[in-house]
Amino acid sequence: MGSSNRKKKEKKKDFAKAKLKVGREKAKAANFTDTSFKSKSISINQKSIIAEGVDQVEQFKQNLSLAVAAKSDHARRDALAYLVNQLSARPPNNPVGIAGLLTKLLPLLSDGSPPVRTGLLKLFRVFPPAEVGPHVEKILMYIRGGMTHLSTDVRSDTLNVMEWLLEVAGDDVVSCPGGWLKTLNSFSCMLGWNPSVGSVLVSKGWTSASKTTTIGMGSKNGREVQARQIEVLAKFLQVGFRQETPAPFSPMAYWDNIYRLPARANPFAYLNLFGVPRDEDNEMYPDRISRQRVFEAKWETSMVAGMTGAKKEGGLVGRAASGMEKVLNDEVNGSKSTQA
Repeated sequence: MGSSNRKKKEKKKDFAKAKLKVGREKAKAANFTDTSFKSKSISINQKSIIAEGVDQVEQFKQNLSLAVAAKSDHARRDALAYLVNQLSARPPNNPVGIAGLLTKLLPLLSDGSPPVRTGLLKLFRVFPPAEVGPHVEKILMYIRGGMTHLSTDVRSDTLNVMEWLLEVAGDDVVSCPGGWLKTLNSFSCMLGWNPSVGSVLVSKGWTSASKTTTIGMGSKNGREVQARQIEVLAKFLQVGFRQETPAPFSPMAYWDNIYRLPARANPFAYLNLFGVPRDEDNEMYPDRISRQRVFEAKWETSMVAGMTGAKKEGGLVGRAASGMEKVLNDEVNGSKSTQA
């Protein structure tokens, strides 16, 4: 019976009406903390919080980290704009150096957001040209990856970066390890001017070759992209084949080169007497003669065949191909007549 009465009382409590409190609310203590906030997360629209007195170095590094790792396209774009402002200041503020910036930011060449890629190019353009030369080989590695990217927009924006690099460090581009042949390979992949199809272009006519640059896109857009690719290729060839400024004659340097013992270690490494077999694509071609020799051996036939086919298309592509033909005639044939 006792258990039954207890259960009845518990049921009555469940159905009892709540008593309304009448009168003033009890005064809260001085150290009262309101814990009625129920939200589980706080959303902040702008991820970079700026406050007075923040260390400039830490703020620069924070924005550099946001430019690389932020999930929002707007956050990456704003962080790149901050870096541009810092490097454009007088004097420029760059606590991590050009090498540190390139190591972090070069993967953004293949970023999926067009504003981010545009902001990256703006940042590159404020780099001191003298500090870009030592890092050309690393930059070219990412440029070649962007030139063969599946996205047409990424390939086009990468060509803009290639054009900038030719302007600020053109001699280093064509003379660094892999800078000549590997870059020509990338251009040929974009344009479809491979050595294996060069004979097909010549024997079967220009209409039988497949145009890889216009597949999967509108014809107008395809022509503009192809014309842009040919224009940048022409600039690359012009830098590689332009006449070099001869060094002034010095009698002492002449005799030192003949009789004095070399001061550096392994001075005859270029002969590769006991090394691994040479990789022609990764070799350095430091002068115009060596670049012209390997171009004539591997690429001249296919390049001329592809250029001839592009000229027959007319329009933007035909004009770009005519400009490339002028470069080859002026630089290559002109240097041949000079050597003769």
